[in-house]
Amino acid sequence: MPRGDLVIGVDCSTTAAKAVVWDGQGVALAQHRQTFELSQPRSGYGEQNAEDWIAATAAAVRRAVQTVDTSRIGALCITHQRESFVCLDDGGRPLRPAMLWLDTRATAEVEQYGTQAVHEVTGKPPNPTPAWYKLLWLAEHEPDTMARVAKVVDVQGFLVGRLTGRWATSWASADPLGLVDMRSFDYDDGLLGACGLKRDQLPELAPPGSVVGYLADDVAADLGLPCGLPVVAGAGDGQCAQLGVGITAPGRAYLNLGSGVVSGSFTPDYVYGSEFRTLAAAIPGGYTVETFMGGGTVNLNWFVDKFAGVDPRALGLDLTAEQILETAAAQLPPGADGLMALPYWAGALTPYWDHHARGVLLGLTGIHGKSHVYRALLEGVAFEQRLLTDGAEHALGTPIEDVIVLGGGSRSKLWCQIISDVLCRRVLVVREPESTCLGAGVLAAAAVGIHASIGEAAEAMSGTSGCYEPDAATMGTYSDLYAVYRQIYPATRSLFAQLAEVAP
Repeated sequence: MPRGDLVIGVDCSTTAAKAVVWDGQGVALAQHRQTFELSQPRSGYGEQNAEDWIAATAAAVRRAVQTVDTSRIGALCITHQRESFVCLDDGGRPLRPAMLWLDTRATAEVEQYGTQAVHEVTGKPPNPTPAWYKLLWLAEHEPDTMARVAKVVDVQGFLVGRLTGRWATSWASADPLGLVDMRSFDYDDGLLGACGLKRDQLPELAPPGSVVGYLADDVAADLGLPCGLPVVAGAGDGQCAQLGVGITAPGRAYLNLGSGVVSGSFTPDYVYGSEFRTLAAAIPGGYTVETFMGGGTVNLNWFVDKFAGVDPRALGLDLTAEQILETAAAQLPPGADGLMALPYWAGALTPYWDHHARGVLLGLTGIHGKSHVYRALLEGVAFEQRLLTDGAEHALGTPIEDVIVLGGGSRSKLWCQIISDVLCRRVLVVREPESTCLGAGVLAAAAVGIHASIGEAAEAMSGTSGCYEPDAATMGTYSDLYAVYRQIYPATRSLFAQLAEVAP
């Protein structure tokens, strides 16, 4: 019998920690979000005080459980921002600010060490995101720090250490660091040696969904939770999002329409390629094949803030600027009267991995206005996602029939329909907005017996609330436009490199 019928999912992201109390059907009974600061002291740097991770997590949990019967809580599980890590001394204290996934300072290390062999072992195409390249940067630029390192831990490893006293994490949390052999789900000694680390300087690895420790008595008292509460090994935020929308088998993909756009599919077999990055799935032994583009809702926000000039208050409307622009864009035909957008505002990740790439508006004429640009931005992301989804599908060898959308962009009916028409696939809208945190709740529920397995927990606790079917006529129009879209980047790639030289 399970210890309790409720669980806590914690999501420690790039800007905040959120704690949600879930029941066995995936209903959120209570939640709280606690923000913390992001530091970017120089261009390309991204850092945080790791102490903020535990302080925000504790505050979020403490507030979330105030209105529930804590005796019913059976376990706590953590999901988190991936690739981020902190170096600790022998007392478990940070030696320097944590380095985040968005930190791109290690470009020279990528050029020097980013080989095909490393890609094959880790599943990660060479790029500055994995922590391995940043650790190589530290070895070169901060050797005194590396000489004093007792532990290098991911976000979950740090939180588990502080909550339980045991330095442990899941292999699905550690593998985005770029230190794990994806076939064995164990650290690769060659990768460790290259950056001067030994196994005992890293957290123990455990399968996602297993119990990695128990709340220390003083921690439990501080959080208002039962002493000895099990802490369950979670996974990175992308893998937990996949689990939280109910994807536990091939044939479906999640699509997170956030600041960046992340999509992932499940496969039981290890594959790797430049079209995607491969991660350990939240289901032990499985894999998540993931695509990523940096420009999602951030592109829309850029346009609204910099150019749109739409003030709903001046118009007396109880709408956002985005809703007004969407209404206007919906009146336009597919293709925005010949205007197309390449959405590389933040460079190109999968499949090109070109940090010199930039955004493009192609086809501007005097007939185009704000609504045209807005629609072109929506369509540009959809065209790019078709490129990414088709590439992942080809590598997997299994058709992706349904796409489950979540994130802020999933609230846009126009965008969801455009995505369905461009991808030529059914689009389902997730029921629970906090699906990433729900994925952690799914792992916790299975670990303590609320459900018999992770798969059964995901099926019981997830669901969808809307559906968009592709329109046959519009699909044909978009397929013709997609043939043009696919040529924009190859035709401009050399220009991006030249532009970076003359206007860095």
